[in-house]
Amino acid sequence: MAEALEVTPAELDAFADRLGEVESYLHLDEKRTRVTELEAKSVAPGFWDDADAARATMEEIARTKEDIAAVDTARGELSDARAALELAEEMGDDPDAATLREEAAATAERLARAIDELELSSWFTGEFDHGDAIVTIKPGQGGLEAQDWTFMLFKMYMKYCQRRGWKVTINDCPAAEVIGIDRATFTVEGKDAFGMLRAEAGVHRLVRISPTDDKKRRQTTFAGVEVIPVLPDDIDIEISPDDIRVDVYHASGPGGQGVNTTDSAVRVTHFPSGIVVTCQNERSQIQNKAACMQILKARLYEIELEKRAEALDEIRGPKTTIGFGNQIRSYVLYPYQMVKDLRTGVETSNVEAVLDDGDLDPFVIGYHRWATGNADAEGSEV
Repeated sequence: MAEALEVTPAELDAFADRLGEVESYLHLDEKRTRVTELEAKSVAPGFWDDADAARATMEEIARTKEDIAAVDTARGELSDARAALELAEEMGDDPDAATLREEAAATAERLARAIDELELSSWFTGEFDHGDAIVTIKPGQGGLEAQDWTFMLFKMYMKYCQRRGWKVTINDCPAAEVIGIDRATFTVEGKDAFGMLRAEAGVHRLVRISPTDDKKRRQTTFAGVEVIPVLPDDIDIEISPDDIRVDVYHASGPGGQGVNTTDSAVRVTHFPSGIVVTCQNERSQIQNKAACMQILKARLYEIELEKRAEALDEIRGPKTTIGFGNQIRSYVLYPYQMVKDLRTGVETSNVEAVLDDGDLDPFVIGYHRWATGNADAEGSEV
């Protein structure tokens, strides 16, 4: 028989304290005022004369309302849990009191998850943390195995994005000659996508019995994950047409399938930086070029930040060789099963949940809790 859920007034008080801290950080009163101002602006004559600015305003209204609604919902859950618990106490030994206590506990459980999400969002203080992300996965040391590992990571992130309710656009994912893929680049749109996914930037290590080795020997392989932000429209990076070459070629997907039957894939080479960006999917050549230019601009902006700050750790983590000694996380399938983040110590033996189902939240949230704790510790040093 399952043990009945319980919650105490002290636990609800702790939830109230956490919620108060989140409200303070999110400046909820200022957000309410901002929504009122923007909504008044949106009904003014001529608002839609500048369509791009109008869309940006409407998107800001939607995002701000979402933050307000999330906190208001959490406040409502807290009030409902308190009311149910207080009524249960007043009813004493009445059989219905037990039902009320269970309802209070179930509400508190939902509240705990909601506050976890709100706290996570409140940790994102970077300029682009609440925006969209561009993710690139590349094979490292390990030869053919690394290309297969790159494909495994690609599928894992597709599942994770699906779990988070994010929209994914696959920009480039060419099949390797034997197994796996040569690389993958995709754009992720959704709440806090860049803030969440920057936890994944770095080298990922896989240990398993090689599927390509007739002797079934253990193989260690590596893949690198890069995460950069999608730049807002108000950040303009100028690129001279003379500085780039645009090549068009036939697209192909992972596993050798044709993505389409026309020469719609686009490769953009930026001569001054040496950056090469490729995009191929089911859209037109024009759209693929636009996607390439978006990624190129994001990478050029990243380089500019590196020049100014002499480091890129805040955007995508340190640049390292995709190989031994540089991994942020290990995925061991043999001789035992374990996924462990080497920065935070978060680990699980349920590798199928991680690789097959994209259950990455414990690692992503664990990273941000660890990073926030380290930042607080550094800030408190005298």
